[in-house]
Amino acid sequence: MAAANCRLCEDQFLCPICLDVFTDPVSTPCGHSYCKNCITQLWDGSLIWKCPVCLNVFTTKPDLRVNVFISEMVGQFRDKAQQEASSSSEQRESKPGEVLCDLCTGTKLTALKSCLNCMTSYCGTHLEPHLTTSRLKRHQLIDPVENLEDRICTTHDKPLELFCKTDQTCICMLCSILDHKTHDFVPLMEEYEEKRAELEEKEAEIEHMIHKRRLKIEEVRHSVDLSKEAADKDIAEGVRFFTALMASAEKNLNKLTETVEEKLKKKQEKADDVIKELEQEIAELQQHYTDVEQLSSSEDHLHLIQNFPTLKPAPPTKDWTGVRIHPPSHELTLLGALHQLDKTLSEEMKTLLQAELKRVQQYPVDVTLDPDTAHLQLFLSDDGKQVHHVDEKENLPDTPERFSNCVAVLGKQGFSSGRFYYEVQVEGKTKWTLGVAKESINRKENIPLSPEDGYWTICLRNTYKALAGPEVRLRPKAKPKKVGVFVDYEEGLVSFYNTKNETLICSYKKCFFTEKLFPYFSPCPNDGGMNSAPLIITPLTHTE
Repeated sequence: MAAANCRLCEDQFLCPICLDVFTDPVSTPCGHSYCKNCITQLWDGSLIWKCPVCLNVFTTKPDLRVNVFISEMVGQFRDKAQQEASSSSEQRESKPGEVLCDLCTGTKLTALKSCLNCMTSYCGTHLEPHLTTSRLKRHQLIDPVENLEDRICTTHDKPLELFCKTDQTCICMLCSILDHKTHDFVPLMEEYEEKRAELEEKEAEIEHMIHKRRLKIEEVRHSVDLSKEAADKDIAEGVRFFTALMASAEKNLNKLTETVEEKLKKKQEKADDVIKELEQEIAELQQHYTDVEQLSSSEDHLHLIQNFPTLKPAPPTKDWTGVRIHPPSHELTLLGALHQLDKTLSEEMKTLLQAELKRVQQYPVDVTLDPDTAHLQLFLSDDGKQVHHVDEKENLPDTPERFSNCVAVLGKQGFSSGRFYYEVQVEGKTKWTLGVAKESINRKENIPLSPEDGYWTICLRNTYKALAGPEVRLRPKAKPKKVGVFVDYEEGLVSFYNTKNETLICSYKKCFFTEKLFPYFSPCPNDGGMNSAPLIITPLTHTE
């Protein structure tokens, strides 16, 4: 309880003269207390003795008495302060790299604080005066640091307490009066708080950047997981496809083998019958030959003449001139088997293409036509979803973004990554061009539409063509009424689909994209009304 009271009444134990904790406290007759040395020095040589607190004047020099109560309380206060300094400081011997106490002799202890006023570092024991003495308590204590001299002005040997914003350097009080008096300077603590706020802001910014990158890592990992799932699905689909194809091939091969072997068996049976009949005729002819030979070899003239009439006629024989055993023909059988295999392949391909179209339709984008890029003879609908050619030019400025010679328009949205898909109705048109184009294409000259010039397109000009430079004629199984356009930026793939029969029209593969891609549309001239139907960007209505 005494220690608690000491802490609560700390200011009551300060000498009114030296403003420090009492040393040998004594009391005057008026009841005020002072350090014995302080009041003695004050009254020495004086003819009038006055109390510095209440100004009570004594005619004779008072007899100063030791204030026992205050002496005990001051002793308890000093002991308590020293205990707190020792317990809170966790005093211990220093380790390599730690700041040492400058006052320790023998074994150096670890410094707990450094004083910028004293330019000294203190352990817990030697720090005690700075915690108990009022005059020393005003000193600036900081966490222990080495090279305290770096915190002293080299010009004026004073602590660096200010920051010159003009020169962006730390200065002392004399510097602010002499060398930097016209400069803008602030207390070091104020600059510290400002810089600390900046660092905290930068710290938050860095944390945000780290967080974004961690999210990106998660995104990339998720993308890899999705890629693995897609790869497993594609492999499984490939296994299913080729298993079905091989099963069909094996089935047709077995059927072909059975048919060929059956034909061969029939031919063999027919040949055996012919050979058997021929051998029978040969045997009969051989017997007749023997009879003729025996009679013709006789030298008895009478015998030959008498027996000649009795010679049996030659056995009847078949005319074998027209009899042929032709090798069986298996071409039609083989063609039939191949046709059946081709039918199976077509069915499987159709299934795969349907699945592929459904897959790319999972990346729809809302494409809107950009009027700032439209040729002056193109008319765009208010919702930016339709475009057709008109004879009269619009009275609009010919901006750098606008097509001048080619009757074309771009979509507003550009894409520099990922996958996207959209559909365009081409029904009723006799000419059109669709695809994607890079942002930097030449829009002022009539240049070929080719990948080398930044275009990946297909068109209808009497026949369907891929404008691959040179053109490649396309043969879609059915006339497209609606064309789906799919782009995989990272894979370098541009594909075109006939959405009605769910077939692939053509694909540009292994493209190398380095800038934004924009949907490209050209309804082509209206040809006096023969090609007046618009190109229409349609919403996706497909369901799984």
